[in-house]
Amino acid sequence: MPQQGASLAAVNESHLMALSQQGSNSLTHEQLLEMQSAQQGMQAMAEKQNIEVPKVNFYPSRHPDPRKARKQDIKQARRLLKPTKRPFWNPLRWIWGLKYRYNRNAAQCVIDGTDCEELIKYDNLYAKICDEETGRSLWDLYWHNPVTGEPEAFIARENITDGRKMKGTYCPEHLHLYHLLCKWESEAEKDRHKTKGGMKEMVKKGVSTVAVPISIIKKKDNTPEFLNKYEPFFIELERDSQTQPGISILHYKNPVTQLNDVTMIVFDLRLFQQEIANQSPELSEALGNIGLANLPPQVQTPTANAIPSDAVQGNIGIQQ
Repeated sequence: MPQQGASLAAVNESHLMALSQQGSNSLTHEQLLEMQSAQQGMQAMAEKQNIEVPKVNFYPSRHPDPRKARKQDIKQARRLLKPTKRPFWNPLRWIWGLKYRYNRNAAQCVIDGTDCEELIKYDNLYAKICDEETGRSLWDLYWHNPVTGEPEAFIARENITDGRKMKGTYCPEHLHLYHLLCKWESEAEKDRHKTKGGMKEMVKKGVSTVAVPISIIKKKDNTPEFLNKYEPFFIELERDSQTQPGISILHYKNPVTQLNDVTMIVFDLRLFQQEIANQSPELSEALGNIGLANLPPQVQTPTANAIPSDAVQGNIGIQQ
């Protein structure tokens, strides 16, 4: 269970390492270091600038079950991030509707009333506390307009992660705890959907999953329309090229795009004649009798990749 009044700012490195190995798997050693630096920075700034900065007493759970430890951490973080309300009997709460004590402007923390503008002017702690995975600071993640990119204060909500927007913000230490809370709840939601109860809840909401075999997923075909009529022809060629040595299909890829730019089909009559001679000597003898097997050189049918001798000589002359 969390220790009331405990602070991470005073513990040593070995203690932080031990805490990271206990309790929730979501709370890593790097996150604990960032939380410790945030607490130490807030305390140092309070001493130098004489600013009253309350201490955030978050202490990670040591429950042996990681899921229950994460659940306790989420519960503790939500309790610490609730905006401070005025007393129930305070007339400002009922007459003027001023329910929250620190909700005046975007430069004030809604929990402890810290003047965040002074913290930014003196030593911007938002820019020093970073996410352990992406390396981006809280200043980059939360204090910039996502559209314009201009600096803009983060606005807190009444129910922490949802509800109506307030006028105030979070100090660096509370904003880092809010950042971790969002990550923990996202991980818990993913784990809950994997369970049987999570699947039943999704089905009640009209969400269902269907197992689709990979074999029936049709890939996108980029073949032009006018080439579709040749598809049966190419299917037969591909089938025959695997068994007939006289048929070859050559593909030439673009070295830049790695796409097939040129496709060539080669019918080698020499291999056809040899195959016919091997399979049926009678047919080969009949072809020879009618003069098809030994045609004169000027009458023989050239192969698909045959090149005239004068063209070859011309190419050689150019290369020289």
